[in-house]
Amino acid sequence: MTTHRPRPETPAERARREGDGVLPLLAAASAAPGFMPDDEGRALYEAARAVAVPGPLLEVGSWMGRSALYLAAAARETGRQVITVDHHRGSEEHQPGWEYHDPSLVDPAVGLIDTLPRFRSTIATAGAEDVVIAIVTRSEVLAPLWSTPLALLFLDGSHTEESARRDQDAWVAKLAVGGTLAIHDVFPDPADGGQAPYGVYTRVLESGDFTELPGAGSMRLLRRDR
Repeated sequence: MTTHRPRPETPAERARREGDGVLPLLAAASAAPGFMPDDEGRALYEAARAVAVPGPLLEVGSWMGRSALYLAAAARETGRQVITVDHHRGSEEHQPGWEYHDPSLVDPAVGLIDTLPRFRSTIATAGAEDVVIAIVTRSEVLAPLWSTPLALLFLDGSHTEESARRDQDAWVAKLAVGGTLAIHDVFPDPADGGQAPYGVYTRVLESGDFTELPGAGSMRLLRRDR
């Protein structure tokens, strides 16, 4: 007589069994590799779970998946999907000779940074593959093909002035009225960090189409009013 053995439980199934999966995802986000402080990640999570309009949550710039997990926790709680857009070749500061270069991230087959395997591992280990959809390309390549209004847009891509403006021009108009725009690494004082995200933040506010919401640290949150 053959005894049936159940297949191994997947991380996603285990997370659901342990509850709704939200607390495990937040814990996984706090432990994941990345540069976002936990208070800023929690602010992103709270903003994503509070947004009232329908639509997915989309982030530009994913690195190894830390911010995606904060968004995934909100997505699981509210029945949404998270879309991550990243070419996974690293920003300027991650390239050889720059401050944040990590040689272990270089794919020896092509000689380029490749964070996609680490990103996929982060999402899979946390059991978030059911709510996170990764699109591997440059944001300006995807943007013309995207038509679904966004409930939340998180801008955290390359922080050069050119690329930050490009992401703003490509994606902010795709945010639904009533949706939330999140911008990371906004530093009014140049001594604290680069000014490109701050420029996006000030231009968006000056448009008159947005109202600022409470944020945390360098995380700025704005609601689109029109």
